[in-house]
Amino acid sequence: MANKKAVVVGAGLVGSLWAILLGKRGYQVEVFERRPDMRRSEFSGGRSINLAMSTRGWKAMEQAGIFEQIRAEAIPMAGRMMHSTDGELTFQPYGKKDEAIFSISRGGLNEALMNLADEYDNVRLHFHKKCRKVDLENNRISFVDTLHNEELSIESPLIFGADGAFSAVRSAMQRTSRFNYSQQYLEHGYKELTIPPTADGGYRLDKNALHIWPRGQFMLIALPNLDGSFTCTLFLPFQGEESFEQLQSDEQILNFFTRYFGDAVPLMPDLIEDFRENPTSSLVTIRCNPWQYQEKVLLLGDASHAIVPFYGQGMNSGFEDCTILDQLVDQYQEDWPTIIQAFNTTRPKDANAIAELALRNFIEMRDLVGDPMFLLRKKIEKHLHQKYPNEFLPLYSMVTFSHIPYSEALAEGQAQDKLFDNILAIDNIEQNWNSAEVDQLFHQWHHAKANQS
Repeated sequence: MANKKAVVVGAGLVGSLWAILLGKRGYQVEVFERRPDMRRSEFSGGRSINLAMSTRGWKAMEQAGIFEQIRAEAIPMAGRMMHSTDGELTFQPYGKKDEAIFSISRGGLNEALMNLADEYDNVRLHFHKKCRKVDLENNRISFVDTLHNEELSIESPLIFGADGAFSAVRSAMQRTSRFNYSQQYLEHGYKELTIPPTADGGYRLDKNALHIWPRGQFMLIALPNLDGSFTCTLFLPFQGEESFEQLQSDEQILNFFTRYFGDAVPLMPDLIEDFRENPTSSLVTIRCNPWQYQEKVLLLGDASHAIVPFYGQGMNSGFEDCTILDQLVDQYQEDWPTIIQAFNTTRPKDANAIAELALRNFIEMRDLVGDPMFLLRKKIEKHLHQKYPNEFLPLYSMVTFSHIPYSEALAEGQAQDKLFDNILAIDNIEQNWNSAEVDQLFHQWHHAKANQS
């Protein structure tokens, strides 16, 4: 491509990563971000301050050349630590012995990616630039400098919208013919809370687990930070018997937490203050199609497929957008119309699949993780994977510890549901989970599946 120029709208995680990957290829990249430079200002609240990095995200860090730096600042979480109402702890490993997801600071990761982007002379980051208009026909995009109230306009052969769930670039595309768009809010919202470190800087809970207090229609989770603290998130309906609207007075807040998360309350000395000061945010799933316009404008990350956080794949799927697109650049030798068309043909179905899986996993996390039959299923899944490693991979492992396309993982997960409907119907399965009958059902299922394919 002779005119190697690109505009990236949004300097968040996905926008910064994509700017780096384009910068490595010698593109002149202009990145426009409506917010201030987070490296020079207080990071804005209302969004999760730590995230779970898994296999798909780590691949992106390798391609960007920042793997070692980020890995050194990430905390491995080998499984879920379940907290019952009476404080009993149960640990559920995520995968095999050496498999873990990693708690990482959103702000720290974003800053590291911005710093790396700054190292490229051909990549420039511009802040306080709010996207005002996208002229799709002429590939011209206009911004307002919110500090000086000045307008600027730029033309580019390639425009990438990585500007989040409420994308200005997508908003322009929504006004074009035959553009499909949907947004779906959960009835639940979320609020960030904190478990501070001990006086000597230690952790008040096991640092190598993602802690969950599952309570049916709502839950509390906690992820570790490097400073010994945990970032907690309460997921709760906005309205109803147990809801945010019912938690108005200090007494109501404290009674609710004492009743449902009794073992967490002594660990949260600033609970009331955090609850009052931190915003209550909403949870949205966004789907759209196409993701591109005339093979010159392309949406990435949350701009095209915002998902709820319950599979820990929001960041990972956005990063995977970038690594897949980067591979297509090689495959089609910078023929951008072909690259964008190929990406738009395959990637949306995977984004829709992880959106579906994330919504389902919310039910699993808040409710099923305490169910004895669900725990038995997990036990049998682990057993089958150990016994038949080439024939059976649990759904969670497919999503979290592999590069299997999300749509294939979803289809395989649905096939596994049918297998476990039969296995869990075996008489006295609690005692017979490691029996010849289970093996026989598995072989029949695997044989039938092989014949279908």
